[in-house]
Amino acid sequence: MAANVLTLEEMRQRYDGEWLLIAYTQLDENLQVIAGEVLAHPSDRDTLYASLSRGRGKDVAIECFAKVRVCQGFCVRAEIK
Repeated sequence: MAANVLTLEEMRQRYDGEWLLIAYTQLDENLQVIAGEVLAHPSDRDTLYASLSRGRGKDVAIECFAKVRVCQGFCVRAEIK
């Protein structure tokens, strides 16, 4: 894998307690991130949302390793202009 590409488990270990914006390079059959490049990793959701432009032109996903009551990872496919 490229130097900046991490597996999801590596991301979980490195960025525990944070929200991640990921330019994914590999998804599984359920569209869950297997590997990718972390574009942003703030500790709060609002800051992550403010950083979405970093994903311009890339396939991105948001994963949440923060300690919140309701937290789900999901893939987002959007064209940001």
